[in-house]
Formats: sequence, C-alpha cells, structure tokens
Amino acid sequence: MSAVTGGTSRFAWLTRWATLVVLFVVWELVAGVWLPKGRPELATLLPPPSAIAKAAVEMIASGELLMHLWQSLKRELIAFLFALFAVPLGIAMGWWRWVHEQIDPIVEILRPIPPIAWIPLSILWLGIGNAQNQFIIFLGIFFPLLINTIQGVKNVEPNLVRAARCLGASEWQILKRVVLPAALPQILTGIRIGFGVGWMALVAAELVGASSGLGFLINDARSLLKTDVVILGMLTIGVVGLLLDLLIRRIAKRVLPWSLAAQK
Repeated sequence: MSAVTGGTSRFAWLTRWATLVVLFVVWELVAGVWLPKGRPELATLLPPPSAIAKAAVEMIASGELLMHLWQSLKRELIAFLFALFAVPLGIAMGWWRWVHEQIDPIVEILRPIPPIAWIPLSILWLGIGNAQNQFIIFLGIFFPLLINTIQGVKNVEPNLVRAARCLGASEWQILKRVVLPAALPQILTGIRIGFGVGWMALVAAELVGASSGLGFLINDARSLLKTDVVILGMLTIGVVGLLLDLLIRRIAKRVLPWSLAAQK
C-alpha cells in the first residue's frame, strides 16, 4: 500500500510541473526554431530558454547576477526592518480608539498612493541611491503590514480579553500575553503581502534610481538590447519572490503551528 501511495505522490509531483515544462518546450521551439526561420527580425526580441540559461551560467560564474541580487535583497531587508514600525503602530490603532481616530485619516490618504508614484519626489528628496530605493520599498511593505496588524488586533476574541481582566492582568500584560499572540497570524499575513509588494516596488525603483540591483540590471540590458539578460532578470525576480514567500510561510508554520492561517 505504501509503495502505491509513494508512486502516486511522485506522479502527482510530475503532473504539478507538467504545464510549466510544456510551456518551456513550446517557448524553446518558437523562439529557437520558428522565429529564426520565419520571423528573423523578431528573433533577438524573444530569446529561447537555452539562451537565457547560457546567460545565467555566465553571469553566475562571473558573480554579476549574484551581486545585483544581493544588492536588491539588502535593500528589501533594510526597508523591512524600518517597516516593522507598522506592528506597534497597528497594535495601538487597533487597541485604542483615540489613536485610530487620529492616525487613520492620514493612513487612508497615503495608503492608496502607489509606491511607484513616490519615485520622482523621493529622487528629489533623497537623490539616486540606496536611501531612495529603501524608501520606496518601505512604502510597499508598511501599509499592508499596518492594515493587517490593525485587523488582527480588532479580531481578537473579546472573551479572552475579559477573562484576562478578570484575572487581574494589566493593560500591558493583556497586550503582551493575549492581543499580540492572537494577532500574530494576521501580522504574518501582512508580512507576506508586504514583502511581495515591496519586492515589486524595489524593482520599479531600481529601474530609474539605482546603479545596481535586479531592476538596474534589467534596464541596463534593455539599453544594450540584451533581451536574454532582461528575461533572466525578470525570472530571477519571480523565483526569488517565490522563495521569500515560501520562507515566510515556513517561519509562520514554525512560530504558529496552531494557526490555520499559517498553514496556507
């Protein structure tokens, strides 16, 4: 029975990736065989996966791709550390009505503004460099994390709070022992969303305001008509974004094994 189950699991794994494999095969045939013969003028605009893989090997061997990736990751992580201020602010807004009434209008005015819209102003304020990039990423991470933290606090079971008060817990003890643990699943959801938005905002910021990073790599390759490097940069962004999300989900499962939200 176990052998049958194991075989079925392996088959399920293969079928899960079947569509992606077929897509790459079709891409290789179209870009590597049909375009050079049928539409040679378009062949340079859509390189086949084999050409992209060759560019990847060369850039990894030279260290160029890893250097740009590290610069982007470093900016993302530094901005995330600053954006963690959204957690205590969100707890305060979700717990005390007067804080929410004072801060919420400001948040609701700024939140709909896309981080990309801040790029021209941020360049004037901070110039072109890491500070400007980190500011754009900070905006991408901050608001999803803030909103999810507020909702997590507001969704805390009132009976838990009443029970803690009946047992003589202080306001600080209630926040620390009841509210924060109950809101953690929602906070981690905010981190997942914020990391994704911040990663997209980072690339947009690097396209116009950086001398390194994956966004800069894509823009520089575009100016030189190196479409294989452009697509390689895009694929690197997608794969790294997926790996970051998987890492956050794994951390959530370790920290909150009892939470259904952490299992998704």
